[in-house]
Order: sequence, then C-alpha cells, then structure tokens
Amino acid sequence: MVAQQSTFSRIAWPVLAWVVALIFFFPIFWMVLTSFKTDADAVKPENLLFFKPTLQNYLNMTENYDYWRFASNSVITSVFATIFTLLVSIPAAYAMAFNPSRNTKDVLMWMLSTKMLPAAAVLYPMTFLTKSLGLFDTHFAVIMVLSLINMPIVVWMLFTYFKEIPKDIIEAGKMDGVNTWGEIREILIPLAWGGIISTALLCFIFCWNEAYWTVRLTTTDAATLSKLIEGNRAPEGLFFGRLSAVSTAAVGPIVILGWFSQKQLVQGLTFGAVK
Repeated sequence: MVAQQSTFSRIAWPVLAWVVALIFFFPIFWMVLTSFKTDADAVKPENLLFFKPTLQNYLNMTENYDYWRFASNSVITSVFATIFTLLVSIPAAYAMAFNPSRNTKDVLMWMLSTKMLPAAAVLYPMTFLTKSLGLFDTHFAVIMVLSLINMPIVVWMLFTYFKEIPKDIIEAGKMDGVNTWGEIREILIPLAWGGIISTALLCFIFCWNEAYWTVRLTTTDAATLSKLIEGNRAPEGLFFGRLSAVSTAAVGPIVILGWFSQKQLVQGLTFGAVK
C-alpha cells in the first residue's frame, strides 16, 4: 500500500503541477498568438488557431504609437521608484528590527493596512494635488506614487529578512565604534544582500505592472506602457490584434527579467527559512 501511494504521488503531483502551470500560461500564450493576427482575424472564430501570421501589429506599434518613448518612461519610473523605496525602507526596517519599541508592531500593521485602502478612494485628492502643484503627467509624481504604494510591502519584507540576522553581529559592530550608517552599509546590507535584491526585483515588477495610477496621473510626457495599452480602445471596441501586440511588448521585458533572475528571487524569498 505504501509503495502504491508513493507511485501515485510521483505521478499525480507532477501532472497536477503541469496542469496548473498550463492554466497560468494559457492567457500569455493566447495573447502572444493573437498579437500575430490582424484585428479582423482576431475576432473570427474560424481563425482561432489557423491563420496567416503578420508582424503588422508590431510594426504599427513602433512606427505609429511611439513604443520606445512609453517603454523608456516605464523603465525610468520603475527604476527610480525602486531605488527611492529601498533608500527609505532599508533604514526603516533596520530601526524596527534592531531597535524596536513597544509600538513597532502597531506601526507595521498600520503600514500594511494602507494597502487595504481602495485606490479609487484617493483618486480625486491625488489628481487635484498633482495638478495644483504642477506635477501632473511628470516622472516625479509617478515615481513618488509608485514608491509610496509599494513601500509597506518592501518594509515588511526587509524587516523579516533583517530579523533573521543575529543581533550580536550588530552589537559587535557598535563595540568596534561603527556608527549607524556604517552598520547598515558594512554589516547589514552584505549579510542581507539576497533578501534586498529579491525585494528590489519584486518592487521593480510591481512598479512596472502598476496600471491604475500610471494611467490616471499621466497623459503624454510621463505616460508608461500601461497608458499605451489603455490607448488601444475606441468607441468601436477593442483592437485585439494591436492590443495583444502592445501587451506582449509590455510584459515581455518583465517576464524575461523574472526568468533570468528566478534564482535570486527564490533565494531571497526563502532567506532565513532554513536554519
């Protein structure tokens, strides 16, 4: 009986894993497939799998929709938002992990509770504020918003990683005369480098994929790829061929980044899990 159960497990779990993987992969596969169809072929049932492929959607995207400007805006806002978030979150997580107070847990819960606030609830105040300050449709406004909405998660992750570092190492540094910034730069960051890198990668992915605020706080100058995707709507309906091409070009870089950095992501997300 034990041998039969073991054999069943060896077969059933891989099959189940493949089924789940295919379910998650199918929308991406369909999006890429549709990107090589014309808008007319994309809505014809007889052309679901058999059609004449074309690169016209990608040519239109680069020639008529200025894809590279939107892509550069996505890179600029995501990179600088990630850097700013880490610059604020690392000292904050350090203070909470190694110099906690009786209100530390309450502060962490309060920070996490801000993620429960519906974005639509603060849409008008944010729009009014950015327009009043002349920051609407600027990289600075988008970077600040992306940083603030991701900072609670980043602080929580870094706090978890830092708590796994023995406090005696930090105290030994203090005894050797290292100041606070020296402890962070010379002791904490090297020891928690894997966790910091994985947190930075996840923060970058969250910033890249953010659509709600990048669409509503930009028009042209700071518009990201989310704005380009949203622009493929018309009163006549959705242009599925062009929309799929733009979406593929938007998610492609982040999928490639995730593929090549999956080792660092797994190592960082499991940091401190094995004693």
